[in-house]
Amino acid sequence: MKRVDDFRLTFGKKEIVPIVIGGMGVDISTVELALEAARLGGIGHISDAMVNEVSDRRYDTRFGKDKLKLYRHNVDNSDKTMVRFDLGALAEATRRHVEAAMLAKRGDGLIFVNCMEKLTMNAPRETLQVRMAAALDAGIDGITLSAGLHLGSFGMLAGHPRFRDAKLGIIVSSVRALQLFLRKNAKLDRLPDYVVVEGPLAGGHLGFGMDWGNYDLATITAEVLNYLAAEQLAIPVIAAGGIFTGGDAVSYLQSGSAAVQVATRFTVAKECGLPAKVKQEYFKASEEDIVVNTISPTGYPMRMLRSSPAIGAGIRPNCEAYGYLLDGSGGCSYITAYNEQVALHPKAKVVSVRDKTCLCTHMRNFNLWTCGQATYRLKDTSRKLEDGRYQLLSAEHIFKDYQFSVGQEIALPD
Repeated sequence: MKRVDDFRLTFGKKEIVPIVIGGMGVDISTVELALEAARLGGIGHISDAMVNEVSDRRYDTRFGKDKLKLYRHNVDNSDKTMVRFDLGALAEATRRHVEAAMLAKRGDGLIFVNCMEKLTMNAPRETLQVRMAAALDAGIDGITLSAGLHLGSFGMLAGHPRFRDAKLGIIVSSVRALQLFLRKNAKLDRLPDYVVVEGPLAGGHLGFGMDWGNYDLATITAEVLNYLAAEQLAIPVIAAGGIFTGGDAVSYLQSGSAAVQVATRFTVAKECGLPAKVKQEYFKASEEDIVVNTISPTGYPMRMLRSSPAIGAGIRPNCEAYGYLLDGSGGCSYITAYNEQVALHPKAKVVSVRDKTCLCTHMRNFNLWTCGQATYRLKDTSRKLEDGRYQLLSAEHIFKDYQFSVGQEIALPD
């Protein structure tokens, strides 16, 4: 039987172990996790979600405090139009985080940054361009464009000296999305270096509606592969979403995918950024504990554990410090939902907001437990300890299990 190690993802003359660890924000896919993937010959992602806050936590900067100080007078105002990010600070935070990863990188693998279009930050075009350009300036190996169609993203980078040097890829969930992207960027004479096809079983935000159950990764991946073959476009396809074992991965590699992107099993790695107590919640989860809802202000459905403390929490919006989801007009659907509840319960000290959640604050505090559909299987990958907790795994153990296992085998930790 074939193993993942029998295949390689090829970029020019460079051969990569065809395992990509997805970019989980906010700092869930840590630098340490990405470094392990690169050391082992694969690809690791860091995320630039809320990168200013990540910089403050990791490198003792003060971007969030300085922004709050500047706009503190606006905290009680529901109009957030004036709340803007300092683009210089945003560039500095991005460079600092990326440089930390690239300076420490060892091995033959690569480190990419996951860049979400839906982080609109009250200036969608300007902030996205700064984040991408700063990552390239800092030496990132590649950028994966996620959470949006990114029809203009390549154009924003066309003047950068590394536009044709760095690896640039796009996440899609349909052939139609890929067609739109390629058509929009045809005049740039610059194809994506890879396409990640993300199916409906992935964690976090989904590229589907609430009818996600009507779709499956194998079908979508085959459609994308057939389209690229018909158009004679030699773009590597990376399958993602619900690939839980080495055998699952091999099935995609044998049917034409160049690599697989995985994340769920790495949420319980020691190198993952989730707090230890939250990792235990992932281990304990049953299939019934996993839900897809529409509480994200981005407009995308999102998969999470139903026990997430963020669900129903009615905290006051903290856009003056964060504000990463403010649209180009300074709006956010959570602000609207929060204000509606305050108006309905004017004397309440605390309100419950069920329709939406404050994604910025809750992701920052690790209180929104996004997860893949296969999270309930994590308990089968570890050992239960005498105190009832599950043994955390090393990223190396998980990576090598994908790489060398046969069929549906899962290697338990020593």
